[in-house]
Amino acid sequence: MTLRDIALQRLVNQQIAGSTEASPAEIVARMGAMQAQDYLGALWSVGLRSPGATEALVEEALARREIIRTWPMRGTLHFIAARDARWMLELLTPRIIAGSAGRYRELELDEKVFGRSEKLFRRALADGPMAREALMDILDTAGISTASQRGYHILGRLAMERVICFGPRQGKQQTFVLFDDWIPDSRSLPRAQALEELALRYFTSHGPATLADFAWWSGLKITDARAGLQGVQSQLIEDDLDGATYWRPPVPAPSLTRSTFLLPGFDELLLGYKDRRAALSLEHAGRIVPGNNGMFLPTMIKGGRVVGTWKRLLKKSTATVTLEPFDPQSASEAREFSALAKQYGRFIGVAEVAFSA
Repeated sequence: MTLRDIALQRLVNQQIAGSTEASPAEIVARMGAMQAQDYLGALWSVGLRSPGATEALVEEALARREIIRTWPMRGTLHFIAARDARWMLELLTPRIIAGSAGRYRELELDEKVFGRSEKLFRRALADGPMAREALMDILDTAGISTASQRGYHILGRLAMERVICFGPRQGKQQTFVLFDDWIPDSRSLPRAQALEELALRYFTSHGPATLADFAWWSGLKITDARAGLQGVQSQLIEDDLDGATYWRPPVPAPSLTRSTFLLPGFDELLLGYKDRRAALSLEHAGRIVPGNNGMFLPTMIKGGRVVGTWKRLLKKSTATVTLEPFDPQSASEAREFSALAKQYGRFIGVAEVAFSA
């Protein structure tokens, strides 16, 4: 097995290439979790893996409570399947909360503040979804300052404790809802079963990947990550490369009908691993995260590897997609990416897509 083999197999297992006819909700459930800091980009992450999906269809899955957006792992926003939300948050968030204790002290956020905030939110959200700004106003009016990221940390903490989660988008505004009201049927799992379920989801959808990749992605302690993997490794295939052990699902990779793609920033193909060498050359890493500011740019993918970045400019009924390849493109490559820009335009529902390379 080579790094190229890993890159190509990940394209297939992540449902980017050779995907089945899976719905947006099925895609998210298979992936386990999908990064969703950039909401519009995350919609495209789901849509490009679900043939024929549109941005509106992915949002319908959110409105139908099949997918939710919350903070299940690493203190980072993700999409997760609604029926998996409870056990995933129960498994992963206690460690995040414990690791945030120092930051809570700096912001003078203690259990009394979180308790008061929870009571205020439960009362306010009993009547339905509310925008973030409205919730912040409620806290400030009650004498709980939301300045200096206090409001953000209160929202995150109560979401990790399964009090609230994101609800449907109203216009361009994100809303919050009460977790138990929004997804009452979300299930719990015994801890050992939850570790194994998460490991199986990860290696099935993200493999080939290493134990270190899984521990980083999930935010689990390495001992817990290893326990999860050991419980399901009989259902996986083991490969070795340069002294590292990789795990993947036991299905042959189908031949790729195409290998070029336009991915949003923060997509799991790049962000789903601690070691990203299979997808990204070290020499280009700085161009994906300019200034090392934590903001990952949308990427051009060819053969499972990042070959450039792209950006979009949206107007009412048109979009302009501009490519910034690392190296000069051939005419055939330019045509391929031009077709992908039109595919993206169909996803977001614009009538015309201009293409600039």
